[in-house]
Amino acid sequence: MGEKHRPVMLAEVIEALEPQRGGLFVDGTVGAGGHAAGVLETAAPGARLWGLDRDPSALRLASERLAVFGNRVKLWQTTFDRLGDCLAQEGEDGADGILLDLGVSSMQLDDPGRGFAFRFEAPLDMRMGGQGPGAAQLVNELDENQLARLFRELGEEPQARRVARAVISEREGNPITTTGRLAAVVEEALTAAERRKRKLHPATQVFMALRLKVNDELGQLERFLESAPGWLKPGGRLAIISYHSLEDRRVKRAMRAWAQPCTCPPELPVCACGRKPLFDLPFRKARQARAEEIAANPRARSARLRVAVRTGEALS
Repeated sequence: MGEKHRPVMLAEVIEALEPQRGGLFVDGTVGAGGHAAGVLETAAPGARLWGLDRDPSALRLASERLAVFGNRVKLWQTTFDRLGDCLAQEGEDGADGILLDLGVSSMQLDDPGRGFAFRFEAPLDMRMGGQGPGAAQLVNELDENQLARLFRELGEEPQARRVARAVISEREGNPITTTGRLAAVVEEALTAAERRKRKLHPATQVFMALRLKVNDELGQLERFLESAPGWLKPGGRLAIISYHSLEDRRVKRAMRAWAQPCTCPPELPVCACGRKPLFDLPFRKARQARAEEIAANPRARSARLRVAVRTGEALS
């Protein structure tokens, strides 16, 4: 587990959260517990950590890895947009630090039975929590327009219409139920010239679109960002790692709005609305993994870390 599930940008996460301050820290995507263990190892002695994850397999691994910290750890099988329910249940008025490491984890990608990766021939599933419709249901039930919109909007696939038509044609004789078959359909739908242009496998963006849709990942992130200011104490720190532009744009937009809340017309020489920032942003741009980390862990190549620090301003 240690080598396979290496936490991305761990040093930068610890610097961002400052766990040596003590208090309650939340890892909203605890996975196998790599980031959580790093936070607790550097935290003040009385610091506590909650780990949230929808995946029961991940929680079992996290429980094993974090057992050494005893009752300083509490694990929840839930999604991070439900953190408010956890805080209310425990009578907590907020967290001192929250971490999100977005996207699919390496242990999910490396499990052939989960259907996340096209390098394995596996059932076309992609559900992180094992509930609700899987990817095969979307592939075989959506019409051409719906598939094209899905591939274009969530996968940013430039040949979305061509791929959707190929899927519709292929499934007519027999439903598409495996990762390998879908990957082959996507690859064959593209021209040779188009395939040569791409650095990644031709099916990468289609698989990402399906995964995002199956797990409502962008909806979950948007709901979290809407409520996060109320879930952090004054001085609380929020760190979010994203891996593609759809996530990062949402995080960047929310954090900038929190840091610049003035709603006055731009022609006014001074602010008249009196609104104060909810957050300070210690870094103007997203931080990226160091070259040595990328060499050791290629997953870190696309990681972008953004950090925001809650001010004492009350929510309006």
